[in-house]
Amino acid sequence: MREETSKQPMFDNYDDNVSYMKERMGVGKSFDVIQLDLEYAGRRMALFMIDGFVKDDILHYLMKLLSKLEPEQLEPDPFERLLRTHLPYVELGHKDDLNEAADWVLAGPTALFVEGINDKIIMIDARTYPVRGPQEPDVERVVRGSRDGYVETIIFNTALTRRRVRDRSLRMEYMQIGRRSKTDVCICYLEDIVDMDKVEHLKNNLQKIDTDALPMAEKTVEEFLSGRHWNPYPTIRYTERPDTAAAHLYEGHILIMIDGSPSVMITPATFWHHLQHAEEYRQKPSVGAYLRFVRFFAVFASLFILPVYYLFSMDPSLLPKQLSFIGPTEIGVLPLIAQFLIAEVGIDTLRMAAIHTPSALATALGLVAAILIGQVAIQVGLFTNEVVLYLAAAVIGTYCTPSYELSLSNRLTRLFLLIVTGLFGVKGLVIGTTLWILYLARMHTFRTAYLWPFLPFNYRAFRDVVLRTPMPLKNRRPTFLHTQDPDK
Repeated sequence: MREETSKQPMFDNYDDNVSYMKERMGVGKSFDVIQLDLEYAGRRMALFMIDGFVKDDILHYLMKLLSKLEPEQLEPDPFERLLRTHLPYVELGHKDDLNEAADWVLAGPTALFVEGINDKIIMIDARTYPVRGPQEPDVERVVRGSRDGYVETIIFNTALTRRRVRDRSLRMEYMQIGRRSKTDVCICYLEDIVDMDKVEHLKNNLQKIDTDALPMAEKTVEEFLSGRHWNPYPTIRYTERPDTAAAHLYEGHILIMIDGSPSVMITPATFWHHLQHAEEYRQKPSVGAYLRFVRFFAVFASLFILPVYYLFSMDPSLLPKQLSFIGPTEIGVLPLIAQFLIAEVGIDTLRMAAIHTPSALATALGLVAAILIGQVAIQVGLFTNEVVLYLAAAVIGTYCTPSYELSLSNRLTRLFLLIVTGLFGVKGLVIGTTLWILYLARMHTFRTAYLWPFLPFNYRAFRDVVLRTPMPLKNRRPTFLHTQDPDK
């Protein structure tokens, strides 16, 4: 059932305000919702907070100061005297709407009601969250480089970003998404560089999101922004590395940070952005170019090695005599296409089992997969040696893909190419590959061609994609971002 947050102006009576807030917050129904009834300087006061979100030492310090106040010290304007003199804290604010104040308390700040001040609620943002340390992300490790990574608290993430981007034009705009969850969202960009039309377009799309909550944080937002829900290919890049996010900011990209997720969204992101990795820029340009070439080779091999091998196995006449050894020596009990499909499903089953297996049992799972399943399956004739070999090569190429989302999409593409090749042979592989390229060519990410700079072709930009550009030349920003010239 849809629940709209309506406005509720404050009442003229202190007791009515406190009673409404108590009912709105569910005091007494939830053990972690705390209401403190106090009396300082001859005035009744009430504090509303969430247990576990409050910095106890800060709140105790402020209460200690309030306990020493005399009634005359709050005259003639108690609100101004409290806010500017007797509450010495950095993050103070006020609200004049009871429903909005309740939403803020649920997010962490503390609400202070004061008798005699019936038009404003003092908000004390002395909140804290349970949070882990900013450790290196598991999926974006580098040999050399920083070891910090984004965490689940949005304030920590904005601080990690600003630490690397000390630019006066860095903008971090705040909004909330979700009728019930009121999830904090931050849009981050460099105002002097970014295309402001893209920023406004993105903000408009975010403001149109109409949902109760963001249970999966960035993945829920992606489904609203991407539009084509059944399209497996990601149009948004994710990173948990602040240095990677900073590099994209300087290029003119826009970041989206969502409270509760360590993954920062980078927009817009083309197909080639998902094939880049920080390790390439942690090495010399020649070494980085070599690593990128190897990665491209592995990723595209993971797409085509199985369909091409199956094609050559079914029609050895397509192979020159020097490569005749590629075909299988034994077909096995099952047809070759069935072996590939069963093995593909088996690999995904093992991957899911590895995710749900405790670390202490990971070695045992590896032994089961390698010996009891792989070796025994070959010995009984379920799989041939060649099927296991080429499937392992395809899986290695899949794991070489920096973007986890892109690797899953490529796996579906590999299955599609394998099936059409098995059904139609050479024509199936050619037509399937053509349809795949056309499908990607028709895609757009925030009004940008997904395959740019390959389609439409841009020589200089495509050269920078294929080769790791030296850093002195890296200041050339991608033309598709339509960035500004901050020097003008």
